[in-house]
Amino acid sequence: MQSAQVPLPPHIANLTDLEAHAVVTSAKAKLGSSVVVLGHHYQQDDVIAHADFTGDSLKLARIARDSTAENIIFCGVHFMAEAADMLTGGKRFVSLPDLGAGCDMADMAEVRDVQDSWNDALKAGAQDIIPVTYINSSAALKAFVGKNGGIICTSSNAKAVIQWALENGSHVFFFPDQHLGRNVAKGMGLDVSSDMLLWDPKKPLGGNDKATLLAKKIWLWKGHCPVHALFSVHQVKKIREAAPETTIIVHPECAMEIVDISDMWGSTDFIIKTIEAAAAGSKWAVGTEKRLVERLAKQHPDKTITSLNPFTCLCSTMNRISLHNLAWVLEGLAERGERYNQISVDQVTAQNSNLALGRMFDLS
Repeated sequence: MQSAQVPLPPHIANLTDLEAHAVVTSAKAKLGSSVVVLGHHYQQDDVIAHADFTGDSLKLARIARDSTAENIIFCGVHFMAEAADMLTGGKRFVSLPDLGAGCDMADMAEVRDVQDSWNDALKAGAQDIIPVTYINSSAALKAFVGKNGGIICTSSNAKAVIQWALENGSHVFFFPDQHLGRNVAKGMGLDVSSDMLLWDPKKPLGGNDKATLLAKKIWLWKGHCPVHALFSVHQVKKIREAAPETTIIVHPECAMEIVDISDMWGSTDFIIKTIEAAAAGSKWAVGTEKRLVERLAKQHPDKTITSLNPFTCLCSTMNRISLHNLAWVLEGLAERGERYNQISVDQVTAQNSNLALGRMFDLS
């Protein structure tokens, strides 16, 4: 298994977009049911055009788990391909068309820092800690969570997961996105000041004293999504002033201050379904990744759909996967039986991760 992305060979790199589309179409036809292409909502349109299934992390994880295809081409980011490999028991070929497609948020919670923080909390006398990690995390962190009696969540099921964790422990240690954890917990009726704390892994006890640590129910790891960090309260207020009839809908990875003054908030799937069901002529400002917003605008020309941020909120790592990357992986499989960019998780990590994933699937 290669560890870094290699340059595309000239016979692929030099293709026009039209030629690359043809290569993908031909390769998929030749491979038939032996291959499935999964495309996350944030992917480029040229990639989504060839996806057999599109969706958010939870939907695609389920599809990967239930698929019978021997080759899974995951057009998403690294942690998603890892989840597909683990859920299929390492018995399928899982490929990430560009190995540079990582997740900045996931990288903010290195498992060694999590383990050190966990040990510090135990030494301080904390008991019955339930670790919860957003699916946007490494296999190593998922394994840590699974091994320590915890669970995984997505933005779609975070409420049910946090509720489960609160029922099974005294403290919920939530990784790596502080905003998702805070917004969902607040929406459940917990108080930001009295029930939650922010854990900074660079400071002893996360920057908290022992008494505070033991008193709080929700410990929020200091991590965030750089894309959703680009939205601001100023942008919301500006739209309210210019077009008050616009409904503002945002993702829970946005900061609490933005979620609080928006009209609606929820997962990617919630955003999509809400806009699909909206009346013709309605106006929407959406606080999530640019490509999804642009795709929604194209799919619903009877509605006015714009980004909350008038400039750019593009997931640069997700954007690394191109039509030509997809053509390279599929052409190698179809023409020569060559497998590129395999994502494979070791057995012990997979077993522990699947404990946490299994708990999530039991709830959803």
